[in-house]
Amino acid sequence: MNIRAIIAKVQFLQRQAASLLLYQSVLEGEIGKAFLDLLQAIRYPNAEARDTLQAYSYFFKVLASKNQNWEEYLISQILVDDNPFSNKVQLQTEIPPALIAAAKHDLQALQSFHECSIATLGEWVQCVAHLPILPVVWYTERQNIAATHQLPQIEKLRNLSDWSDAVEDLAAFYRKYGTGMFADYQAFCWQQGEFTGIRYPDAVKLDQLVGYESQKATLIKNTEFLLSGQLALHVLLYGSRGSGKSSLVKALLNEYADRNLRLIEVAKSEFKNLPRILERLRNQPQKFIIFVDDLSFEEDDDAFKALKVVLEGSLTARSPNVVVYATSNRRHLIREFFADRPRPKESDEVNAWDTVQEKLSFSDRFGLTLTFEPASQNAYLQIVRHLVKISNIDISTEELEFQALQWATRHNGRSGRTARQFVDFLKAEKTIELIDVKNCSDDKGIGSKE
Repeated sequence: MNIRAIIAKVQFLQRQAASLLLYQSVLEGEIGKAFLDLLQAIRYPNAEARDTLQAYSYFFKVLASKNQNWEEYLISQILVDDNPFSNKVQLQTEIPPALIAAAKHDLQALQSFHECSIATLGEWVQCVAHLPILPVVWYTERQNIAATHQLPQIEKLRNLSDWSDAVEDLAAFYRKYGTGMFADYQAFCWQQGEFTGIRYPDAVKLDQLVGYESQKATLIKNTEFLLSGQLALHVLLYGSRGSGKSSLVKALLNEYADRNLRLIEVAKSEFKNLPRILERLRNQPQKFIIFVDDLSFEEDDDAFKALKVVLEGSLTARSPNVVVYATSNRRHLIREFFADRPRPKESDEVNAWDTVQEKLSFSDRFGLTLTFEPASQNAYLQIVRHLVKISNIDISTEELEFQALQWATRHNGRSGRTARQFVDFLKAEKTIELIDVKNCSDDKGIGSKE
């Protein structure tokens, strides 16, 4: 292809980009902007085409840093794009014909970018910059590109001759998996008035947690209710420190993320934003656990009132896709003092016992309360043995139990957290010992005779 034909093709692609009606944000990320900058540099090269080469180098670099191919990146952005069409289909309301027509138009335009592979771009750069050989082309294996649930849809689009025929399939995909950050991330925290995605959530699994089987089974059942569309209950997990309350909630995400479960951690200081958070989640197709860790309140705490509204409801109907799971070391979440008890003084509240009862009964506003008692010696050793088994640590039962009890005595007492810390230390210790033995064996082999 000569330079004139290349420039004509680039002009066509730039017009396609400018004509997008709904999916503009597909090209607004770092990779999309690098692609558009490269087109511009190919169309208007300077005397030595240095800007063209630099634009291609940067495009290659951002693809490599994201470990993505251009073609799969483009489709994966379409699959999570937050726009009027993808939002409307999630609400399962009637879609205006103009919106459908706009989606079809944009998909045809985006298909032209997909057909412009990085190999093609490399050929254009070679021609424009008069390079003797083709520049290095970025490519990585497809299975490393996208989330598992995206792969079938990526393949569907890749094999379609006309992407405008994919509107119905895309609508079904958006309804099932959502769009935007709720499709990109599984765990979030609420900070400064916005959701922030957590790229690497805690990887703890349900099968790692033993010792509180009844509590675990109840929490799993309630979570299954949420996922199946039934009205699930808000849950308070309270009990001794280190018993695995928080880990159990986090493990639910790793168990059910592929069923569209999402976990959102909200700090007590952000409780004033709970109504706003709930409204943001109401019409999303995912199911959400609002996770509140280490919950307790001081007297006259405004956060108490904000959470009370969420638990008890208000004039606004409750969102069926959201529950609150809170952990606490206190059964009575609001601190009570002996001075709070009614006393026959003129300055005291007339109905003081009502205030006391309101404080004491706050935990009752959770539909389920799961109690985590301190671990007995047998329960502690059961947890240790289980963790050692799944960690494949080679140690005798007698030695293991002796070391585990010594660890609990010298450190934080018997608990699931203590057991995890002990096994992590033991695993590292055993690994280092094996490395030392291997190194010693290798050193002895140097210079030895056959």
